[in-house]
Amino acid sequence: MSKITIADLEVFYCLGVPDEERAQPQRLLLTVEMEFDFGPAVLTDRVTKTIDYQAVAQFLLRFGEGRSWKLLEKLTTDLADAVVNEFHPDTVNVEVKKFALPQARYVSATVSRARTGPGILKKAAWGIP
Repeated sequence: MSKITIADLEVFYCLGVPDEERAQPQRLLLTVEMEFDFGPAVLTDRVTKTIDYQAVAQFLLRFGEGRSWKLLEKLTTDLADAVVNEFHPDTVNVEVKKFALPQARYVSATVSRARTGPGILKKAAWGIP
């Protein structure tokens, strides 16, 4: 399996439990790893045969517009689900880093999702068939 990684993409989303924290977008770093077979792209040298990481980055930069989340875990899950549904990798791993604790470099949440068919998410880890 092959993988494309977008590491530490800087985005600004409204996130936080208190209303005051969600009032203004805050800086977050996203790392998205997408696994899929990019053999067809290698053979043809065509971007249409792969996942266009520029398109993924633009999608992620806009994802937070007009939205807010209380929990880091919910945001991370929403991002992973959206990437699978929009770009169809076989699996996606999403890590979101938040700079909420002055005593720590960052706090992060990581979620993995797998596609079991065209646009179908595998949620067996949550006990959902």
